[in-house]
Amino acid sequence: METPRESAHAEGEGGRAYLFMLVSSLGFASMGAFSHLAGERCDWHIVAVARSLLAFVFTLTLSLLTGVRLVLFRPALLWMRSAAGSLGVLFAFYSLTHLPISTSVTLSNTVPLWVTLLAWPVLGQRPRPSVWAAIGTGLAGIVLIQRPEAVGDRLAALTALAHAFSTSLSMIGLNRLGGVDARAVVTHFSGVATVVTLAFLLGAGGRVDYSVLNDGATLGLLFGVGVSATVGQLAMTKAFALGNPSRVSVVGLMQIVFALLFDLLFWKRQFGPPVVLGIALVVGPSAWLMLRSPLRRQSAAVHTTG
Repeated sequence: METPRESAHAEGEGGRAYLFMLVSSLGFASMGAFSHLAGERCDWHIVAVARSLLAFVFTLTLSLLTGVRLVLFRPALLWMRSAAGSLGVLFAFYSLTHLPISTSVTLSNTVPLWVTLLAWPVLGQRPRPSVWAAIGTGLAGIVLIQRPEAVGDRLAALTALAHAFSTSLSMIGLNRLGGVDARAVVTHFSGVATVVTLAFLLGAGGRVDYSVLNDGATLGLLFGVGVSATVGQLAMTKAFALGNPSRVSVVGLMQIVFALLFDLLFWKRQFGPPVVLGIALVVGPSAWLMLRSPLRRQSAAVHTTG
């Protein structure tokens, strides 16, 4: 039987977990804001490289300083996570630089919907009727969020959903991955993502204007992308180490609220009733699915927006 002291300690740890997750949510929302601002000054490929490269430098340094055992070739599932996550970075930053950040973040947080769908063929966990209803509600919200009159926005919305889908693939793989420190997983992913985003940047050729890198403000925004992403990742890892993964994940949806505030404060964007309703229809089922998610292990701790 749990003693009063143990109960108080558990409550204190849970409170700290929620606080760390709020910091993480603010960090990832800030990353979205920095990315959108940087995307107004330079090509989105450069923003994606900055996020991956700086995160790799920061997490590698942290891993080396804390004596974490790094991995490279094995286990194979780690490469599945890193490959899917690297494609997700490309999708995420195209979306973040072409959509209002609140819209991009909301669509990217449909991960629970895709995880639930993938859990059927991959893990053999067939959704119940109530889960199908939640998925249908979330998909209805996605339709309301998209603005069909803007062709560019439609493409960016699709890449945000592709980011969520690739993240769900990563989480499915990580659910079967054990014995590897989360910091080593993040370092491996960031390293692979750096190579992939650099390859896409070089493949873009003459379409990318590198002269913008001579501008101090642009460099400052790119640095902000890397720092805020790393803060968000570290705070989220700490949150999942302290609290119940499912409940902590729900707190992570606060990044949508922070992103909405940034859109209103910095870009003076107004959202019509259909978009607001769509966001609610995505957030509600996502929160419910997180609380009953089949993936409740530490794999969630290495999930990140972008």
